[in-house]
Amino acid sequence: MKKIHFLLVLFIFAACKNSEEQSEKRQISEGKQVEIFHATGFEIERFEDYSIIEVKSPWPNAEKSFRYLLAEEDATIPEGVEYDQKVEIPVEKVVVTSTTHIPALEALQEEKTLKGFPGLDFISSVRMRELINEEKVKELGNNENINTEILIDLEPDVVIGFSIDANNKTFETIQKTGIPVVYNGDWTEETPLGKAEWIKFFGAFYNKNEEANIIFEQISAAYSEAKELAQTAKEQPKVIAGSMYKDQWYMPYGNSWQAKFIEDANAAYAYTETEGNGSMGLSFESVLAKHQDADFWVSAGQFTSYEQLFSASEHYRQFKAVQDKNVYSVSLVKGETGGVVYFELGPQRPDLVLKDLISIFHPDLLPEYERTFYKALADSGLQQ
Repeated sequence: MKKIHFLLVLFIFAACKNSEEQSEKRQISEGKQVEIFHATGFEIERFEDYSIIEVKSPWPNAEKSFRYLLAEEDATIPEGVEYDQKVEIPVEKVVVTSTTHIPALEALQEEKTLKGFPGLDFISSVRMRELINEEKVKELGNNENINTEILIDLEPDVVIGFSIDANNKTFETIQKTGIPVVYNGDWTEETPLGKAEWIKFFGAFYNKNEEANIIFEQISAAYSEAKELAQTAKEQPKVIAGSMYKDQWYMPYGNSWQAKFIEDANAAYAYTETEGNGSMGLSFESVLAKHQDADFWVSAGQFTSYEQLFSASEHYRQFKAVQDKNVYSVSLVKGETGGVVYFELGPQRPDLVLKDLISIFHPDLLPEYERTFYKALADSGLQQ
């Protein structure tokens, strides 16, 4: 009888344990995947009172991904959940480290939660500059050397950072103080809508998932509408991009973010068949020999006038795009402290970037359109 009783107790214990394990597994697996249509660098799984964000591409060729637990106060977290950092949501104080993060905060109407940023002069947003001028956002130095003492004193709920590789001692120092650091890899995306979709990443930190979805849907719809309009153009002009730095012309690869814009604007990018990360370095002579007849030259570096262009090299005069005054740059539109608006807002609003390019390549399709980012170089210095 004792043996039977012992076996019965053991059976009941095992059944209870198995039930608990199944319950835990069931709780872990009951999450709902947030639909991600274009971005490849992150995933979000939502549960009742917490979410898991997995950042798969924190930097190019990353060997590991990062899992972040975003939990509401008093959330019940199963023991089996694995994560690298935990953040209590909705966040009330945040530090971000790239200007590309700023438009997402504004679109979600959470710009007032920003408490610190490395390199305030690079921020162009009018709304954010008002907060900076009111000293509500602290200067943190620069990304290569963030002032950790000031940052720690701010006691942010989270630091949203970016890194070009796995070596970032500053972020390691911050994490040791108990402040969670979350990597954002929006800059590794290769498509316009892929970058813009990272607003869903930011929405999760504020419990504004639905708001983020709506914002992205509006951007996506506007982009698709503009792309369809571009396909109605009767001609497809030839386009080059980038500019010289020292003895190399840095041209975007054909699978890059910039090249995708040109393709969707129904223009023929001169290097569309190339693939790679970043930009390829070419000799001036090779670009001139192959693409002297290009109709347009866009994203012409830091140049804002033809005078600057020719001061750098008189040889630029040989390009048809220069002779026809068809050189366009994003460097003419800046914030009050010199930050280039394109580098801040462009990734979040690809629909506006695309419309700019369509109005340049096919002006008859958008005759009254006022460009947001791209402007023609000033005429000074164009005389032959």
